[in-house]
Amino acid sequence: MKWTVPNILTLMRLVAAPGLAIMFLYFSRPYADWFALILFVSAAITDWFDGYLARSWGQETKMGAMLDPIADKAMVVIALMILVGYAAEHWTPWLVLPATVILFREVFVSGLREFLGDTAGTLKVTALAKWKTTAQMIAIATLFSQGIFEHYLVMSSFGMDQPLVDQIMLGEISDEFGLRWKYEGMIWTSRLGLLLLWIAAALTLVTGADYMRKALPHLKETR
Repeated sequence: MKWTVPNILTLMRLVAAPGLAIMFLYFSRPYADWFALILFVSAAITDWFDGYLARSWGQETKMGAMLDPIADKAMVVIALMILVGYAAEHWTPWLVLPATVILFREVFVSGLREFLGDTAGTLKVTALAKWKTTAQMIAIATLFSQGIFEHYLVMSSFGMDQPLVDQIMLGEISDEFGLRWKYEGMIWTSRLGLLLLWIAAALTLVTGADYMRKALPHLKETR
């Protein structure tokens, strides 16, 4: 492997993928959410930089071309696993369904590429597939943010009974702990994150069908 800067960034992103899950094993929430969000956003930024630098500096390599989509898929799959496992109490099935579509497509297309072998070059990444990846990354980062708002809201309202919380939310009592803006942040990041995830799932279906159409000529039986 050539140790170019783009390849190093790609490898760092690949190593960071399991780090998302480790954050939730060794840290309590909302600190785990913060660390996972920072790690995920940093990895998403390097995803753009490593490709840009590889093209600009003429450092495109076979190893980089192989590792880049693997790192992307690992980040998305592990992040969705965490969101479904740790933050889906109030979102099922609105989170589980698009996550299932995305994961199924990733497995399906990976299997298709493996089967095609040397002819897998026909399944080149399209512009629409890049938009799909962008929607996934923003959606997941937004949903990690939702977890942060939710846990700070719980921490700020700890020890309060429900009638008191209701009065604060209605503006009848001074909101000294910022419950209202934390609640609004939780609601809007949840809605925006889920909307983007559904958009990503729709793009996932479209790009998956396009890859299948391109692969069909190579799947015909020979007599």
